[in-house]
Amino acid sequence: MINNQQPTTKFQIQAVNTPEELELFLDVPAQVYANDPNWVPPLRSDIAKHFAPSNPFFSYGNLQQFIALTQTDNPSVTSATKSAAKGVVAVGRIVAAINQRLIEREGKRIGLFGFFECIPDFAIAQSLLNAASEWLREQGMTVARGPIDLSTHNNCLFLVDGFDSPPMIMMPYNPSYYPNYMEQDGWHKAKDAYAYDFPLDQSLSDKFEKGYRIACKSGITFRPLRTKGEGFEQDVKSIYHLFNRAFANNWSSAPRTEEEFLEEAKALQTLVDPDVFPIAEDKGEMIGFWMGLPDYNIALKHVGGKLNWLGIIKFLWYRRQIDQGRVIAICSLPEYRRKMVPLGLIYLGMQGGIQKGKPYKRAELGWVWEDNFPSRKIIEAAGGKIYKTYRIYEKAL
Repeated sequence: MINNQQPTTKFQIQAVNTPEELELFLDVPAQVYANDPNWVPPLRSDIAKHFAPSNPFFSYGNLQQFIALTQTDNPSVTSATKSAAKGVVAVGRIVAAINQRLIEREGKRIGLFGFFECIPDFAIAQSLLNAASEWLREQGMTVARGPIDLSTHNNCLFLVDGFDSPPMIMMPYNPSYYPNYMEQDGWHKAKDAYAYDFPLDQSLSDKFEKGYRIACKSGITFRPLRTKGEGFEQDVKSIYHLFNRAFANNWSSAPRTEEEFLEEAKALQTLVDPDVFPIAEDKGEMIGFWMGLPDYNIALKHVGGKLNWLGIIKFLWYRRQIDQGRVIAICSLPEYRRKMVPLGLIYLGMQGGIQKGKPYKRAELGWVWEDNFPSRKIIEAAGGKIYKTYRIYEKAL
C-alpha cells in the first residue's frame, strides 16, 4: 500500500547546476532513511565521483540531475538537508542519463533514470520521474528504464520484496513505497532479479566436491585471487577479459573499458578475502572465478557515509563484527562447464568460507536475473533460497 503521509503542500523540481545544489542532492538519502534501521549509508564521496568531470562515463554519455526542494516549515523534513539558503531543504532527487554504449548495443533509444530517492510523497516522486522523462524525451529517447545509476555495473534495481533485513555490500536498498509509486505512475516491470540466501551450517551436496575433483583430473587448476602488487593487477585484467566473454550478452549491460574496470577493482583491493575468491585456470589461462567479498556493510553502517578519521576508526572497529559475505558472481566459460568448473568453484568458495578461523555464518549470492536459468539451477542445487526480489522498470516516452 502507498504511504498515506500528508503530501508536501509546496515543492519545486530544480535542475542541479551548482556545487551547492550538488550538496543538496547528496543530502537527500539522509532525509529519506532517517528512521530506517536497515539502511546503510553509501559513502558520500563514492556517489559524488559519478558526477565529477573525470568520470569516464562522460566520454560516452551525458546526464542531468534534478532535486525536489521545499521549506523547513514542513514537519516531515529534518534539518539534515538544509541548504545554505535558510529554510530550503531537498526531499527528493533523480538523475536522467544517456549511455551511448547501451543504445548502440540494444539498437534503440533507451534513456536511463537512477540515483532516485524521495520522501513518502507521491506527488514529489511523480514530478521527479516526469522531470527525468521529459529531459530524456528532449534528447530523443523513446524509452526510459531504471533505476540504473548510469550503468548496471553501478547500483541498479529497486527492492520489491525482502525489506526485513539490511542490504549486503554493493546491493540496492530502498523504501517499500518506491515500487508502488512506480506502478502508480504507469511504469511496468522490465525484468526481475533475485538474491539467494546460503546458510553455511548446511553441507553442500557431494556432487560439488565430486565436480571439483573431476575438474582437477581434467587439468584445471585452482588458486586464490592475488591481492597485492603486479599479481593483483594481472588477475584483475584477466577477470576483466573473462567477464566480457562470459557476460557479453547480459541484459541492459554496456561494456566497460579495462581502465574503468581496473579503477573499480582497486577500490575493493583491500577488502578482498582471497579464501572466498577462487580462480580456475587451464594451462595458466583464467577460465573461471567465484567472486566473494566479506559484507563490509556491517561496518559501513556505523560510518555515516564519511570515511574521515573518525569514520575510519569506526570502520576498523566494526569490521570485526563481519560474519557474512556476498558472492557477486560465479563465472565459467561455457566450454568448461562439462569439466565441472562451476561446481568446483562453488565447492572451493564455500569451503573457503567455512574453514577454521573464518567468521562467516551465511552468504548471499546476488543478484541473478530471473531468466538466467543455468545460473539459477546450479545456485538452487547448492542450497540457495530466494530471499529478496528486485526490479527494473520501463516506460514509453
